[in-house]
Amino acid sequence: MLEPRLAALLDYARKLTTSPSSCRREDVQSLRDAGATDSEIHALVQVAAYFNYINRVADALGVDAEPEHE
Repeated sequence: MLEPRLAALLDYARKLTTSPSSCRREDVQSLRDAGATDSEIHALVQVAAYFNYINRVADALGVDAEPEHE
């Protein structure tokens, strides 16, 4: 079982990936309430956004994953 802080961060990463337009200030406050620091929240958003961006670019260009990464 994950600690509440980590579970909240992972849930937010999922939300940011699957429905970014539904993310609200209240979500960020919920992360703080679960014990996440602003630095952790910022890092989570930066990493998730970067991976989502790279995946969308690869999908748009029809780039296939390298065989060792499939």
